[in-house]
Amino acid sequence: MKIISWNVNGLRAVYRRGFLGWLRKESPDILCLQEVKADQNQLPWDLTFVADYQFYLNSAQKSGYSGVAVYSRIKPKKIEGKIGLGRFDQEGRVLILYFDQFILFNLYLPHGGRQKENLAYKLEAYSFLLKRISSFSQPLILAGDFNVAHQEIDLVRPKENQNNIMFTPEEREQIDRLIDLGLIDSFRHLYPDKTGVYSWWPYGFDARERNLGWRIDYIFISGSLSSKLRAAFIQKEVDFSDHAPIGIEIKGI
Repeated sequence: MKIISWNVNGLRAVYRRGFLGWLRKESPDILCLQEVKADQNQLPWDLTFVADYQFYLNSAQKSGYSGVAVYSRIKPKKIEGKIGLGRFDQEGRVLILYFDQFILFNLYLPHGGRQKENLAYKLEAYSFLLKRISSFSQPLILAGDFNVAHQEIDLVRPKENQNNIMFTPEEREQIDRLIDLGLIDSFRHLYPDKTGVYSWWPYGFDARERNLGWRIDYIFISGSLSSKLRAAFIQKEVDFSDHAPIGIEIKGI
């Protein structure tokens, strides 16, 4: 099974840059998108009716903001779009899909604000998410934009950013808490020491070309799935968004 996650920073924007061609070429079993920034009635019909895929969308109440979507070749048994935190749920930041062998979370965690004005909200969202995750006994797959670089190896200038949003100790602790629940960072599981591999680059200053990036997009899997993990990758060359697609391949589910 091939699962890809991608913060597209506007589904309609990447559609104009060749998204459907990329989707057909990659042909994932499940594709999780974040920051879709559109309601169902704002999307071209060929984005919502893609051959061989079921399409699921959770839009924000605020038009043109946030939102997540999933393309899946496998029809889930059940779908949810809430974790129980009002603001988070109104912003369309989660889709939970129940399959026979695992439960998939597609997540877009809050940024927190450049001046940390939304850091308290971000930490509260993580608390609700962690509580929701801990209620499951089935294997889990969490894919999305977590808006946190976990370790110094996960960003280009850790010393200069240690007090900046997305790399504060409080935020990094949330990833520790996910791991304490038995979840595994799929990329780091296969490449524990690999440096210079990022999933997001700021606009401007030729940051992408110079690889001045952060790894803030993840696919976490339950420890029980780790022996089935065959590949983990980041497609830096796909430059339709300020984020790159990330993915995994798992055998036997």
